Amino acid sequence: MTKTNYTLVTEFILLGLVDTLELEGILFLLFFLIYTLTLSGNIGMILLIRADPRLHTPMYFFLANLSFVDVCCSSNITPKMLVVLLSEEKTISFAGCFLQMYFFIALATTECLLFGLMAYDRYVAICNPLLYPLVMSRTVCLKMAAGAFTAGLLNSMVDTTYISSLPFCSSNVIHHFYCDTPLLFKLSCSDTSLKESIFSTFAGVNIVGTLLVILTSYSYILFSIFRMHSGEGRHKALSTCASHLTAIILFYSTAIYTYLKPSSSYSLDQDKVASVFYTVVIPMLNPLIYSLRNKEVKKALWNVITKKGIPSFL
Repeated sequence: MTKTNYTLVTEFILLGLVDTLELEGILFLLFFLIYTLTLSGNIGMILLIRADPRLHTPMYFFLANLSFVDVCCSSNITPKMLVVLLSEEKTISFAGCFLQMYFFIALATTECLLFGLMAYDRYVAICNPLLYPLVMSRTVCLKMAAGAFTAGLLNSMVDTTYISSLPFCSSNVIHHFYCDTPLLFKLSCSDTSLKESIFSTFAGVNIVGTLLVILTSYSYILFSIFRMHSGEGRHKALSTCASHLTAIILFYSTAIYTYLKPSSSYSLDQDKVASVFYTVVIPMLNPLIYSLRNKEVKKALWNVITKKGIPSFL
């Protein structure tokens, strides 16, 4: 009987995005600016929703939760990426790597579920307005949000525990700027084909399942909008949904490309670009998307700026 000896891996090496010193400096400044805008935009959105009583509705409640997830997701990835870009020390501990993976999977799962809940909220508001206060009461919204976060944390716990138990012996070099699941599978010296299939199935169920909820909700929404006799009401309903649909298209297109594409079409450089957009750029864009096309948010912001409304965050 042959016994295989595995070398214990205690840390991983993140190679980052580029290996050119000049480009690393430029990318550091760019991503530092994006991270600053992400924090200020999303935290500002949360505080604005908190401050203005007119924004204390289910739609903005879920938007505040989405902003919180974006802050956490960006803070989970970007600071370490900035350290890798700026420093010659590009290592991350074994525990740190899987802790980063745990929060990334948990937050990504939660974001998918929040998008589904936001679509359902718009469906009830537009298609069943008389039942809206009852169906989307504060208690129901709190339970929905708590369920989304709980499901994300539990799903990530299963995935991270599963992957961290793999033996790593061939290499500890990750050709990426964060601990991404597909690359860690490749570093394992055991046969991971079955485990990769199971992981892809879980990811697919999460992405496709929430996407079906969104598509079904918006099918009913569009049907109801086209049946409206009032042009003003139709325009208001469409403008309300436009921001949400824009954010959904950006999020799901990159998520599907990154995690559900065939392994035969895998390209490391393209995957890095998609991952940057998915983990760094989209969290910055979401508050802009929801504020620039939203009259209620712009009005609330203007009231705060001109001191017509006194912010109260407590």
